[in-house]
This record gives sequence, structure tokens and C-alpha cells, in this order.
Amino acid sequence: MFFDILQRVCNEKGISISALLDEIGMSRGNMARWKEGLDPKASTKKKIAEALGVNLSVFEKEQPALSKEDELQDEFFAFYGEVKPYLDERDIDDLKIFMKAKAEHKRKMQDDKG
Repeated sequence: MFFDILQRVCNEKGISISALLDEIGMSRGNMARWKEGLDPKASTKKKIAEALGVNLSVFEKEQPALSKEDELQDEFFAFYGEVKPYLDERDIDDLKIFMKAKAEHKRKMQDDKG
């Protein structure tokens, strides 16, 4: 059920559903309807997913527990969602360069161990 998934994701992100609804300008009355089992419109799910920094597919069905790799990926995307409004194109290019260099360094370290 959508409400249960939303509650779990909000708990993981450290935000209440009420605060989330306030943040995205939606009525708290939606919470009661979702709790009763009604599913929000696709556009509403998208708005919520973007605000929480998660993939929209999270709300499509109950998800099994995430692997450590998936948790790190979700954490990364959530962080990126938080800082993206403050980045310009040059900042994003710098981040890409840094991430490529970091990945190459890690790959080289693994190759040196093997």
C-alpha cells in the first residue's frame, strides 16, 4: 500500500509525512486518504519522490530490504537531489571529473592488491 511505503521512506529520510506534505504544498488531508488505501495520482507520486530524493519506482510496490550497495546509491541520489539546485553546469562537470578520478583510483588500488 502506498501509505506504508511512504511512511517507511519518510522514516528512512528522517522526515514526517506531514512535514513532507507541507514542504511540497499539499494538503495533509491526503494522508488520511492514502492511509485508507487510496493511491495518489502518478504526478503526485512523482512530486513526492523528487522531494524525498528517491526513484519513483519505490512507490510502485513494496520493496524488499535494500542491499548495502543500493542503500549507498539511494543515499547518493538523495544527497544530489538536495544540492543540485545550488550547482551550475561547471560544478556538475567538476563532480563528474572527481567521481571518475575516484573510481579510477579505487580500480587501481584493487588491481594492485590482486
